Amino acid sequence: MKDRVAEHSIDTIFIKRHSARAMSGEKITHDELMSLFEAARWAPSSYNNQPWQLVYAVRETPAWDNFFNVLVPANQSWAVNGAVLIMVASRNNFEFNNKPSRTHSFDTGAAMENLALQGSLMGLVVHGMEGFDYDKARQVAHLPDDYTVEAMFVVGRPGNITNLPIDLQTREELSDRKKIEEFIFEGIFNK
Repeated sequence: MKDRVAEHSIDTIFIKRHSARAMSGEKITHDELMSLFEAARWAPSSYNNQPWQLVYAVRETPAWDNFFNVLVPANQSWAVNGAVLIMVASRNNFEFNNKPSRTHSFDTGAAMENLALQGSLMGLVVHGMEGFDYDKARQVAHLPDDYTVEAMFVVGRPGNITNLPIDLQTREELSDRKKIEEFIFEGIFNK
């Protein structure tokens, strides 16, 4: 794997975090899982609303099969070796006044970044996915209508890259990022 290099001074956790697909199929402990959720718990949110809701399924349980079956086949081909599947949802309205929250998805994304960084620190694979049936995921999780299904994540222990389908093995290389100048603008948006 090639090394990632930051252009400015940052903690290495940001460049070491990687959404790998190669997982071993080994279980993770309940305490490890709770550490991931604890990290998500401390994310910032508008009005401290904490709109994220995480519904999870552990490997080799009936819930796992239900969650696994909502994934598209391409994601099933590698997520099969995960330890936990997590459906991420966010509450559309603030709890304190039931008025719409414009940042519920943004805040939930911050919680999931905390979870992903904690997983990276623990040596786990944490990979987010949009490739699944959102309506079916809502049904499987019994999610009420006033919540938005945001994404799914698979968590597991790192595995051997050669256990992935051939077309995915090359995608395990660490990817670079856009240059800062491509996404920042002083004063006005100027694309």
